Amino acid sequence: MSEAGAMTIRTDRLRLRMPDIDDFVAYAEIMASPRSVGMGGPFDLRAAWGMFCHDVALWQLFGHGALMIELGETGECVGQVGINHGPLFPEKELGWFVYEGYEGRGYATEAALALRNWASATLKLPSLVSYIAPGYAASVAVAERLGARLDPAAPRTDPADLVYRHLAS
Repeated sequence: MSEAGAMTIRTDRLRLRMPDIDDFVAYAEIMASPRSVGMGGPFDLRAAWGMFCHDVALWQLFGHGALMIELGETGECVGQVGINHGPLFPEKELGWFVYEGYEGRGYATEAALALRNWASATLKLPSLVSYIAPGYAASVAVAERLGARLDPAAPRTDPADLVYRHLAS
């Protein structure tokens, strides 16, 4: 965390930073869209607000949480990456999404790799998992590019989810 208490991670192209209230409109839009089906959606505004607050509160409760993905050159927010935990997650989950129009550019992979490496070095986590709904080939491809492997024995809240395990680097 910086002196102001704001977590920031930088990569070659991206800046990962804490969510702020200005991020909520775009967040609520993706959560209300069919793109959120793999996360249990679509979600109404009240549910999206609760999820957004959960993402922020995780930092206080567990020392990790969500970070918004910004393009380093422009500061444009293109998605989110996070380490989820709490009663809805059997294990700490590395998750990601990018907003419509930003898919296929490697932003999710770059952001997830940076956060996973931070978690390994800072939190000393032996592993993380990614819960991926069947049919989400792009998310499976991200997990596999990160070196995660399918773990059919991993606990999950949704029995249909694929669970990819990321081992500490």
